[in-house]
Amino acid sequence: MPVGKAVAYGAVTVVNALATGRGSALGINLWTKATVKLTDKPGVVDGVIVSDHMEDKTLMEKCVLKVLRKFNLDGVYGAYVETISNIPIARGLKSSSVASNAIVLATLDALNEELSDDEVLKLSVEACIEAGVTVTGALDDASASYLGGMTVTDNRAMKILKRFEIDEDIKVLIHVPTFKRYTTRVDLSKLKLMSEELDIAFREAMEGRWKTAMVLNGLICCSALDYSIKPVLNALEVGALASGLSGKGPAIVALTYQDSVDSIKKAWSNLDGQLIETSVNNRKAHTLE
Repeated sequence: MPVGKAVAYGAVTVVNALATGRGSALGINLWTKATVKLTDKPGVVDGVIVSDHMEDKTLMEKCVLKVLRKFNLDGVYGAYVETISNIPIARGLKSSSVASNAIVLATLDALNEELSDDEVLKLSVEACIEAGVTVTGALDDASASYLGGMTVTDNRAMKILKRFEIDEDIKVLIHVPTFKRYTTRVDLSKLKLMSEELDIAFREAMEGRWKTAMVLNGLICCSALDYSIKPVLNALEVGALASGLSGKGPAIVALTYQDSVDSIKKAWSNLDGQLIETSVNNRKAHTLE
């Protein structure tokens, strides 16, 4: 039976969309790879998340069935799916949006079909909503993962408002605590109290002032979601271009050039958890040989 393979790249938050439905995200060089093998069991989707066997596989099923139904083939095929990723799950690092993009593309590849970027993103976002892994549909996260660069979006209207390419020499440092926090379990009441302030950060992103947008968002969201702002301030103090909370956390991100990388690592050396070093990504998600 036909097999399709694809890769989608990671993303981090510039402006959180959970409170207002409008947000911004930046592509980074983490990745999720998906392999989809079609089967002769119509409508049946099974598989494994190689990086974390304990995670729920509902999203995997929704992605494949979305594509099969698009071509009226859910009565013809099922699929076996494998994903592997270097993106920590449930840390605010867009793991669901990235996986969804990769699985949708891999399913299209298995079917030898193509769709426009807008159609791929629509299927990806709808699958995330149906799987219950997102509140807003996360077009900001999905588009930055799929298109690369920085995107600014209206998630409720399903519109990409702007896309910028960012200097790929910029390094991305991510502090990843050991505990998980799932988006659908976050109390948004405090965050919604900060809607007007988040709108200011959103306007900064729209005007291309993404550094200011990320810092404002980080300070607002850390405060509203009960995280310490100290790692953000410590990173800025030693030369970060910008720093903030990614998604609903708990991951904290700092963007910097190479000459400040060691200083930020030292400033964060007493934090519990994992430190990931990567870089900005402007490439699109794509199929693999």
